[in-house]
Amino acid sequence: MSETPTSERPTVPRHDRRGTGHATSPSAVFWRYWAAATVSSAGTAVTALALPLVALSVLHATALQAALLAAAGQISWLLLSLPAGVIAQRLPLRRLQVTLDLVRFAAVGSLPLAWWLDRLGYPHLFLAALATGAATVLFDIGNSTFLPAIVPERQLAARNSLMSGTHAVTETGGPSGGGLLVQAAGPVGALLVDAASYLLSAALLRTLPERPPAPRTGDGAGRLIREGWTYVTRHPVMLPCMLWATATNFVCASLVALTPLYLVREAGLTPAQLGLVLAMDGVGGLAGAAVAVRLTLRFGTARGVVGAALAGGAAALLAPLTTTAADAYWFALGNAGFAFGVAIGSITTRTYRQTASPPALLSRVMATVRFVSWGAQPLGALTAGLLATYAGTHAALWTVCAAAVLPPLYLLTFPAGRRRDFE
Repeated sequence: MSETPTSERPTVPRHDRRGTGHATSPSAVFWRYWAAATVSSAGTAVTALALPLVALSVLHATALQAALLAAAGQISWLLLSLPAGVIAQRLPLRRLQVTLDLVRFAAVGSLPLAWWLDRLGYPHLFLAALATGAATVLFDIGNSTFLPAIVPERQLAARNSLMSGTHAVTETGGPSGGGLLVQAAGPVGALLVDAASYLLSAALLRTLPERPPAPRTGDGAGRLIREGWTYVTRHPVMLPCMLWATATNFVCASLVALTPLYLVREAGLTPAQLGLVLAMDGVGGLAGAAVAVRLTLRFGTARGVVGAALAGGAAALLAPLTTTAADAYWFALGNAGFAFGVAIGSITTRTYRQTASPPALLSRVMATVRFVSWGAQPLGALTAGLLATYAGTHAALWTVCAAAVLPPLYLLTFPAGRRRDFE
């Protein structure tokens, strides 16, 4: 494994976006980046609740249609992740991010407009999920390569924890606030909040300095993609961590697809109650982000990931104990515990990739990992939908939650997972 010196890491130019020569401190750049990501994440958390409720309560979708909708928002990780790494490397990053926020604004904003015109149907909802998912893939790959460019390596783990913690806060407040918003304005009205969040995020991103594209080497896109793929799949630590993330994301996507379906139709929760239960995912993620660095420093990065993931998988088994709105606390506790373990693993493995990857390969390393690990999400959502259709929603939920303990056990089959630290 080769450690990349901080001095070799790409940096954002220290001037403003208009080229006036006024200095822009790395700290100020980071906080504007953080603000844009936070605004967008908060709106997306609202949509995570509103979009399936539009399908279930407005369009009366079946269990399989609800699962297909969840898969539509995630399928682009499987289709676009690898070329996204090359695109993020070859295009001016700030301009790309602003454009993608505007695409998401148009896709999500078209849904309330169509509903108001009495033209909203399931195909439109499905296409909007596809478009938003595709833009999110490109946006997130770009963001994952931008953060190491503006943050010194010694601060990267702390900044990643802050970003994950902020994301957890928005996941906590977003669904609970979204539940109240859905209760008051309906699920279609809540989508207006997300559309506005993408517009505000684009405005904030326009204030960041531009990160110029990497110099052209003459290599074709296929060769660049293969270099990133080869580096990850031959790496003794990144490969097992990617496979752990793949199995974990499969379970996460299955649980996300089943949650609104089970809690609304089987347990009888209202939108506001559903929002509160979903918010516990953010509480668990926030707790995991708060202790991730200290936990891995004390016990080791590998031991920290495995131990936290095993504890989170065991906690997930509490979720199916919920059968009515009166005992929804079991689902909330299971959701929080599982998210706690996932957050610690995600922060630790992402920081390792960002610090251990050669700068020239970073965007393609991140794209390769996202392609494999996040590409499992649509498969998880579809699997959950099929299980719910043919075995029942409660049986499907038990199966998915039982599978949550498997990813850390799989990581232990690799030497990297049995050491104290990823080295």
